[in-house]
Amino acid sequence: MTIRIVTDSVCDLPADVIEDLKITVIPLNVHYGTDAFKDGVDLGRNEFYRKLQTSKVLPKTSAPSPAVFADTFDMLAEKTSEILGIFVSRKFSAAYDAAFQGIKLMDRKCKVAVLDSTLGAMGQGLLVIEAAKKALVGINLDELVQKVAETIPQIHVRASLGSLKYLAMGGRIGKAQALLASVLKIKPILGIKDGEAFPVTKLRSKVKVHEWLTSFATGFANTKALAVEYGTDFDAAKALAKRIASILPNVPLYLSQINPVIGTHTGPETIIVSVLSDER
Repeated sequence: MTIRIVTDSVCDLPADVIEDLKITVIPLNVHYGTDAFKDGVDLGRNEFYRKLQTSKVLPKTSAPSPAVFADTFDMLAEKTSEILGIFVSRKFSAAYDAAFQGIKLMDRKCKVAVLDSTLGAMGQGLLVIEAAKKALVGINLDELVQKVAETIPQIHVRASLGSLKYLAMGGRIGKAQALLASVLKIKPILGIKDGEAFPVTKLRSKVKVHEWLTSFATGFANTKALAVEYGTDFDAAKALAKRIASILPNVPLYLSQINPVIGTHTGPETIIVSVLSDER
C-alpha cells in the first residue's frame, strides 16, 4: 500500500496538486470574534482578505483539535498501513503538536509519523509535494521520513511585505517602526529559517521587489521546483511567475494564494517565493 500524506492548510497547495497526489489537507481555523471558520471550507481566501482589510482587529487562527487529526488518521488507515503527516512550523501554529497527540487517540491500527516542516506557505507545500511523489514509488515510511527531513534545508522562502501595518497590529513590531516604513515607502523582504521569520533586506518600490525576487528565484543551482504566492494581487504574482518561468522554463512552478495563518500578519499585498533546489 502507498503511504498516505497528510498536511494542513498552511501549505497553500493548489487543488489540482492535492487531487493528483492524493494529499489530505486538514484546514486550520480562523476566528473573527466569536465566529469560527475552517480555512478554505467555511471561509475562502478572497473573503478572508476582504475581512482582513475591513476589520479593525486582526483575526486569530488556531489548529484543529487532536481529535480532528485522530479522525483523519483513522479514515486514512482504512486505505493504508502507513501515514506521514507534514505540518507547518511549530513556531507558527500548534498543528504539529495536535497531530502528535492525535496519534494517541486513534481507534485503528496504523503506523503514523509526523514531521515539523519548519516552514509555511508553499515552502511547506513544496516539501509535501516531494514527499507525496516519493511515496508513490513504493518507499517505506522510515525511509520517507529520512528523505523528507533531508529535503527541508533545500527549501528557501522569501516574502515581500507591502507594508508593516499588519505586523504592527499583531504586536510583532512597534507601530512607530511601521509608520516610518510607510512614510519611507519601505517594503521589507523576510525569509524563513529554522521555523522563524527573519529580515533579509528592504526595498523602495514594487519594481525593485520583483527584480529582487526574480534574482532570488533564479539564482540557485539545479532548481527542482518553484512557487509564487499572493495575498490579493494575483496579477502581480502572475507577472512575477511568468518572468521567472521565462528564465527557468523547465522547472515546475506553482501559483497559489497565501493562507490566513501567514496572511493575518503579513497583509494583503504580500508576495512569497519558495524554491526547492540542491543547495542548502
